[in-house]
Amino acid sequence: MTAVGTTPVLASWTEPEGIRPRGTVVVPGRGEHAAVYERFGRRIAADGYRVWAVSDPTVDAARTLGQIRSLLDRTPSEEPGEAGPPPRVLVGSDTGALFAAGLVADGAAGIDGLVLAGLPLHTTPGAPDWADELALRTSCPTHRGRLDADDTVRRGALTGRLPDGWVDRARPAAIGVPVLGLHGAADAVSPLADVRDFYAALPDGELVGVAGGVHDALNDATHRIAAATAVLFLERLRVGSPLARVEVAAVPR
Repeated sequence: MTAVGTTPVLASWTEPEGIRPRGTVVVPGRGEHAAVYERFGRRIAADGYRVWAVSDPTVDAARTLGQIRSLLDRTPSEEPGEAGPPPRVLVGSDTGALFAAGLVADGAAGIDGLVLAGLPLHTTPGAPDWADELALRTSCPTHRGRLDADDTVRRGALTGRLPDGWVDRARPAAIGVPVLGLHGAADAVSPLADVRDFYAALPDGELVGVAGGVHDALNDATHRIAAATAVLFLERLRVGSPLARVEVAAVPR
């Protein structure tokens, strides 16, 4: 793990000893640092994938892009700490999802698929207090406690203005890799109804709505469902199974 000051900007989790890495996963988010994705990273790594969490692109997009490119451009290696083999998938949360979609739409090479969690297409109005922001982020009491105790999580970031041009860049028709959308059906930051047209316009994508889920699908009370759904997607990429053009499923809590 590497950090700027006290804020981790790069974290990684590797597959269990003795298991050949099955692919590479890179995770960007918003308002949160790389280590916040530890629970998701460990769970995906346990299934044999090499996982990296990078810095918040809304703080320094060039730094985040440089981190992603350095990982994607490395020669696949089975050594711990190195980038793993294909498929190489970006798993973006919130504006991290928007950033990842824009990269692929602009033709970024070396990306084999996208998982977009809580994709935002509009700025959320208002500026809730921290307790309200926690409730918007996640219904998981464990994750709320972690965020509340972490002074390096940027409070107020969730309702900040979306970076200029990012929504326009994330052109769904230009995204030529398979896409999995993970979205809370009760997401008040990015309502599920607002993103359906985006997923319908993808050449190869599916949208999974989690019944009762709120914004941070990777760290909500249903985080195990989100991780399991992501692993199924990764496995389908590995074997080349085609995705349905759009599939909207309500996954019960």
